[in-house]
This record gives sequence, structure tokens and C-alpha cells, in this order.
Amino acid sequence: MERHRISTDNAPAALGPYSQAIVAGGFVFCSGTVGIDPNTGLLLEGVAEQTEQALLNLAAILEAAGSSIDQLVKTTIFYANVEDFATVNEVYARHMPDPPPARSAPANVALPRGLLISIEAIATLEDGR
Repeated sequence: MERHRISTDNAPAALGPYSQAIVAGGFVFCSGTVGIDPNTGLLLEGVAEQTEQALLNLAAILEAAGSSIDQLVKTTIFYANVEDFATVNEVYARHMPDPPPARSAPANVALPRGLLISIEAIATLEDGR
């Protein structure tokens, strides 16, 4: 099976030895996306703002791969404070297709660099590749 790296300037660059996403077997496997503005490189303040930006970054990566938010089949949301669940859920719900993808959401995760949230995802390719 061939694997293809996905990289776009419309989302923050990988912060380590990983790809923004990999396309393989008709799926897009996205690394955790975070609330960093790709234009400024700055981390947004607050969990709602970081969640919104993480989802915009995820959409940009999926688009670069030939997919979209509408093609999501699984997401995992890692977030720093369980008290933020309602806020995260509210922002997340505005971006999800109907039916929404399967999801896991572990809380109280220690994320680096002041990150409050990281969202990883798996989507299908729109063109059936």
C-alpha cells in the first residue's frame, strides 16, 4: 500500500517528526491539530478559540488531501481540562456533518506548549482513492 504525506501552509507545520496527514488505503489519517493560527504561528487564547482554530486547521489539511470535514469517520479530541467539555462540544458540533463521525474525547490530558486541545481525525477520500 502506498502512503502519501499531506502538507499545507494553511495549517501549522508539524512540531516534530510527523506529518500533518498521511493518505493511504482510501483514507486520510490526520495528526492532532491544534489551536495555532497558521498565518501568525501564535497559539490562540482560550479553549473555545483553540478548538475553533484546530477545526479550521483540520479542514485545511483535509482539503489539501482531497477530502473534507464531511468525509470524517472518526475523531479523537484530547483536551486539558474536563471542565471544558461543554465548550469544546459546542464548538465541535458546529463543524461536524450529519451524521457526525465516531468520536473519543479523553480529558485532563497534559498537552505541550500551553495547548488546551488537540484533535486527530480519520476521513475518507471524496474521490474514492
